[in-house]
Amino acid sequence: MDDRRSVILVTDGDDYARRSIEYVAKEIGGRCISLSHGNPTVLSGSAIVNLIKKASHDPVIVMFDDSGFEGEGAGERALKYVASHEDIEVLGIVAVAAKTRQAEWTRVDVCIDREGELTPYGVDKYGLPEMDIGRLNGDTVYCLDELDVPIIVGIGDIGKMAKMDDLDIGSPITRKAIELIIERSGYRVRKQNAE
Repeated sequence: MDDRRSVILVTDGDDYARRSIEYVAKEIGGRCISLSHGNPTVLSGSAIVNLIKKASHDPVIVMFDDSGFEGEGAGERALKYVASHEDIEVLGIVAVAAKTRQAEWTRVDVCIDREGELTPYGVDKYGLPEMDIGRLNGDTVYCLDELDVPIIVGIGDIGKMAKMDDLDIGSPITRKAIELIIERSGYRVRKQNAE
């Protein structure tokens, strides 16, 4: 039997992201590691793994943030540690766009624009489609290409996107990204078969 914890990683950790992720986690029956929020991330990867293991049930959603620092920052170091930990199964990653002057980018499998439409094009922090296919600019995405994960979904700035992802309307873009990861990972099917 696989005892690994099923986790979704999110590359944003400011207060808007925390509130939206907490809300969406509750709505989908998951758990959010609220202590993982921060701009930048302050917890180490091992501390975050310990919190994941204490969560009452899966899927567990965890936030990471580099606060715009170029190169590999604390958020990315923690993210890599968690993603490669033997007790963690990463269902997918929500890669969040940011203004980075094109310095950091990652490949994405699909993006969701601020209208809630799936698109092969990258999106900017406002959730508007970019020109590049399968590529997203962000500030905590430097290491994502190194990770072996089932799916990376790109979206604009969580809880914002010109109020299209506002918590007052249920953060619909963030929710759609997380639901897409759960669906594409086969998590629900595996969970039902295990019961």
